[in-house]
Amino acid sequence: MKKSLVLLVVLLAACEVDNGAADNEQVTNRGEGKDQWWTALPREVWAGFQKIEQSQNWFEVYEVAAGVYAIYEPGQFEEVISYLITGSNAALLFDTGLGIGDMGQLIGELTDLEVTVINSHTHYDHIGGNHGFKSILGVDTEYTRKRTAGLAHNEVDFAVGPGWIWKPVPVGFDPEEYAIEPYKVTRRVTDGERIILGADRQLEVILTPGHAPDALCLIDRKNRILFTGDTFYLAPLYTHLEGSDFDAYVTTAQRLAGLASDVDLLMPGHNEPAVAASYLPRLSAAFDEIVDNQADYIVTDGNREYAFGGFSIITTQR
Repeated sequence: MKKSLVLLVVLLAACEVDNGAADNEQVTNRGEGKDQWWTALPREVWAGFQKIEQSQNWFEVYEVAAGVYAIYEPGQFEEVISYLITGSNAALLFDTGLGIGDMGQLIGELTDLEVTVINSHTHYDHIGGNHGFKSILGVDTEYTRKRTAGLAHNEVDFAVGPGWIWKPVPVGFDPEEYAIEPYKVTRRVTDGERIILGADRQLEVILTPGHAPDALCLIDRKNRILFTGDTFYLAPLYTHLEGSDFDAYVTTAQRLAGLASDVDLLMPGHNEPAVAASYLPRLSAAFDEIVDNQADYIVTDGNREYAFGGFSIITTQR
């Protein structure tokens, strides 16, 4: 009986490894069924917001809350969203996108206010336009400092490769030369620091490591909005990438769950904006289920993907 049980365990383990073979041909390591991702577009949620006219076809811009503009890049797999957050005296740009379109030009069309950049974290798809801005806030981590040197073409060429882009790129953009240009952080920010854009808007920095070592969120308590970057969005959440930390993510999720009663809306860094804050305690509960081995999963591209209704969490084989 014991020998049979051992054999069964070995066979199950072998099946898990075999199922880990790549099940996506082009967009790999990003969850189940990611090839031809663009067939799900356009996402219906965007039709509920006012679209703002601007000069570049690569971007779509929407006013998603009073004084908050979502800058959406649906032409590339990440469907990254950057946010221009305006106050009476100044503006803050939360991420600068992929660097395929001209973010500096776009922001100049949207506001005359003085603009400062802060990144939700420094993965390639959120810092692509940083080089076009003079004032950039950043976290004081070794990871952040290294990313200011930019990323060479061979580090990001996958992102403009087959299956990753479906929309025509801007005139003058060459995928064969795509890279993230160096930039300079002009001031470091700390947990709990307040960024004042005017009497009508203050943003509090909340450090949220897990997805990346330098991940952060911004909470606008007066307007009850939490800008979550990649810490939460309605799609697979990554804890398996280089620099990710599952255990740190667990702690972050617990902290964010404690903010659920302080905000109404989440503004995520991908796919769609204005998500209900009720997802915050669900996120923490999901991580708890994984930790307690109570969650079901499938294996995609060699990773475990746990689905929780509206979002999933990808981990390495734990």
